[in-house]
Amino acid sequence: MSFCEYSTDKELRIRSAPLGTLKWAISAGVLLYLGVILMTDKRYQKKETVISSVHTKVKGVLEADSRIWDPAEYTVPSPDGSSFFVVTNVIKTENQKESNCAEYPNRKTICSQDNICKKGYADTYSNGIQTGLCVAYNSTHKTCQVKAWCPVESKSTPEPAILEKAEHFTVLIKNTIHFPAFGYTRKNILPEYNVTCIYNKKTAPRCPIFRLGDILTEAGETFSQVAILGGIMGIEINWNCDLDPWTFSCQPQYSFRRLDDKAVDESLFPGLSFRFAKYYKAPDQTERRTLIKAYGIRFDIQVHGIGGRFNFLELVIFIGSYLSYFGLATVVIDLLISQYYKGCCTPHSGQKYYDEQKFKEIQGPSILTSCLDLKFVSFVDQNDIIMVDKKLKKSLQETKGYQIKRGKYTSSEIFIRMEVPAATDIELSPLITKGFIRAPETPTWCQCLKCQKENGFENQLCCRSKKGECITNSIMFKKLVLDRHILDYILQYNDPLLNAHGLDSEKLVNCAEEQYIQWRFGSNKDIMSFAKVPSCCKFEIRSKFDSTI
Repeated sequence: MSFCEYSTDKELRIRSAPLGTLKWAISAGVLLYLGVILMTDKRYQKKETVISSVHTKVKGVLEADSRIWDPAEYTVPSPDGSSFFVVTNVIKTENQKESNCAEYPNRKTICSQDNICKKGYADTYSNGIQTGLCVAYNSTHKTCQVKAWCPVESKSTPEPAILEKAEHFTVLIKNTIHFPAFGYTRKNILPEYNVTCIYNKKTAPRCPIFRLGDILTEAGETFSQVAILGGIMGIEINWNCDLDPWTFSCQPQYSFRRLDDKAVDESLFPGLSFRFAKYYKAPDQTERRTLIKAYGIRFDIQVHGIGGRFNFLELVIFIGSYLSYFGLATVVIDLLISQYYKGCCTPHSGQKYYDEQKFKEIQGPSILTSCLDLKFVSFVDQNDIIMVDKKLKKSLQETKGYQIKRGKYTSSEIFIRMEVPAATDIELSPLITKGFIRAPETPTWCQCLKCQKENGFENQLCCRSKKGECITNSIMFKKLVLDRHILDYILQYNDPLLNAHGLDSEKLVNCAEEQYIQWRFGSNKDIMSFAKVPSCCKFEIRSKFDSTI
């Protein structure tokens, strides 16, 4: 192939109103789909994920459990600022000091005598180390004595929650986002909202101040119930920003949901809690503490977002990737046209006609030997052409190959111009003659007894597959291949200025062999370049025109 050549596909154009309508309907649907996706998903934009920082401030004061609770008492901020914890319920054990006391009653600590308790034993969930004694916990239960901070913590959780009114507390969420690729930064505190606003899904959807009870309500939970044992709530901030000047939009969208799976966790480790202690010195100088088990709600703030801005390269890539969808019409129509099967439709089926116009069948080469020489053979006593694409280990005459249908005869035009009987009007029926006597010098692979000895396997070929009369004895061979008048006409037809009287023998030999190939192999030009002339025919041609023989 030359560097300056260009190859393109050849199309078969079928004039059909139904197929044309189907093609344009599918193409219009694809075009509509492409346009909808392009505009709704904004595939013409370059996209980037948001980078964000979060800071929170919880406000609110209430009186509960004989004390004032302010933000310093009930909030535990997260170091990274993306979450905060609000205490909603407490179990407070006051005036604890290190001493011996009865363990809290449970299945492992209830006892009836001392030998049940193990001195020095400490269970993972116990409050202290057992002393080996069984003592009274109250009037109804006896438990193993432990060395611990006494009195031990009570396991009963207050109901309702001590800080159930914390639902009226508010939290200010400061969120700053940044898109480095676009150099764009924005905050969620917008100018139209002031410090007195409270978030409302309908009336104030952009306000950054949230009432805790409203957060749980939006998530489908009841604050008073969650406050007893605690839980985990998620506050999601979504930034989907269109940074194109003509369609600019970059506003936060807030949503809320519960993150902990209460259906599973409640049966094992209910809610969310932690313990902490406040130490002090008693008047007798002993160290004492107040143990607090705090239940509460942790609020996790999750920021998501994508920013987009028009980019010509993204638009080109999108259109290029979706152009293949226009081939859907071709696939559907080709499928309809190609539904012809030889065992299904009649030989006169209209579907067969379109199938033959659309597709061309050829015999595929052997996978492992496709680089070897290709040869086509035609026997006068067989209708099909034989294709051989394997390495020859014996004569070409005896090598098996694939059968291929012969093309239509085309040499009749030459006879019409020469005003001689057309090739199709001459009946050629070589007779199978019985009793052939093979001469000693005749090759064993020869069936017509007129072949010459050949050195190479590829030249060891006869005009017949079975014994019979040679094709060189036929009228057709003499008229079409050996007639000098016809060969001169063909050579001058191709080269009008050719001197027919001064032709060398090689040109006549080549022309005669080409005539034989076109006659025996039909109009398939692809086959003619690989066709083999039998030994008997080559000898007859050279005997006629080659003066050196």
